[in-house]
Amino acid sequence: MLFATPHCLSSSTCVPFSISLKPNSSLSRKPRFSTWVSSRTRSTPLCTASLITSPDSFEVGRLIGSYGFMNVTSYSGFQAGADLEFSSGDLGQLRVQDVGEGSVKIRLYEGRIAQGPLKGTPVIFKVYPGKRAAGIEADMMAANELNAHAFLQSSSEGICKNLLLLLGGFETKTGEQWLAFRGEGKYSAADFAKATSEKVSRVRSLQENSWNPFEKEQAFKRRAYFVIRLFLGAMRGLAYMHNHERLHQSLGPASVILNTIVERDAAYLVPKLRDLAFSVDISFSSLEEGPSTFTEGLWRRASSAGAFTPMEKRAFGIADDIYEAGLLFAYLAFVPFCEAGIMDGLSLQRLLESTFKLDVMATREYCLADDRLLEAVKFLDLGEGAGWELLQAMLNPDFRKRPIAEAVVNHRFLTADVL
Repeated sequence: MLFATPHCLSSSTCVPFSISLKPNSSLSRKPRFSTWVSSRTRSTPLCTASLITSPDSFEVGRLIGSYGFMNVTSYSGFQAGADLEFSSGDLGQLRVQDVGEGSVKIRLYEGRIAQGPLKGTPVIFKVYPGKRAAGIEADMMAANELNAHAFLQSSSEGICKNLLLLLGGFETKTGEQWLAFRGEGKYSAADFAKATSEKVSRVRSLQENSWNPFEKEQAFKRRAYFVIRLFLGAMRGLAYMHNHERLHQSLGPASVILNTIVERDAAYLVPKLRDLAFSVDISFSSLEEGPSTFTEGLWRRASSAGAFTPMEKRAFGIADDIYEAGLLFAYLAFVPFCEAGIMDGLSLQRLLESTFKLDVMATREYCLADDRLLEAVKFLDLGEGAGWELLQAMLNPDFRKRPIAEAVVNHRFLTADVL
């Protein structure tokens, strides 16, 4: 089973190109995608009918990146001293997982809508390889992502501004599934963290002895405000999903799209969640159907944590998403405030899980002794330690004690004037 957060790979060698999809193009196909849509979605007919499924309606631009997914192949019991790459449930039931690279490689392209009322609208194409290249997994992931977006976009409450909007897609002769999303951001939270940490390195190397203390404090406040708004937007998107009976199950820095990474433009920042290929339906009717390809590992871990009834499994699934969101929060609290190469997501996760067994305040004491991590400590210290308080709650070893997404959104660290 495929699981965990996608990792964006370098695309610096990509060469721009532009093609228009015509009926006789090798990328086009008679609108089989429209029947694929109707057969794979359980949303309202109005929503699926509004998706654009004709290849003629799109123009494809340059390749802008690619994705890989991690493949969890086995689970074993907790052993003292082991490196814990992923964990959940009670502390005594932490799991060590064997992780390898999955077979599904996803490409991203720029593009636009070429005709109709949305003509000129920029889009980002997410391309799932066909069965020949990646087996049935890729088709299942594409269908699951399509179904999740179509369902969430059919809500009577309207479309959530913190979720990426699916506009349509098509299937090629080789069986590739091209999903078209509104092009509302080219950057991810991982891009922001990388660019910012590199900026920290440059500034400290050039102005180590001359940086004005006032300018330094203002730069810290701008960064802190940007990170808070980024995480708040991501959590609003997750809260919307949970309120509509959907788990994300692939939440990480690469799964949050940003319309800007300029800290001075934080007031205009609109984070959006993407990558719903592993999304799980947690409605009670779905829970009673038994495990599927994308839920087998989740419910196995739920059982290990003592969650057996549909209500307990639902609570575990939500808490599992919150745990992943907690790791995202830790990533955003550290990486953008440190020099490049000082801290990364995996090292931070091991520090929290393996070294300090999810004792966040013990982690703080450790970080205080390292001058390179002091800015991150200062950030989480805001509001008299409100950041550490939130992080500890989200990473609570007991899944039953983790807050729901709405409670995170309303936490004082994200709502109060901590700056």
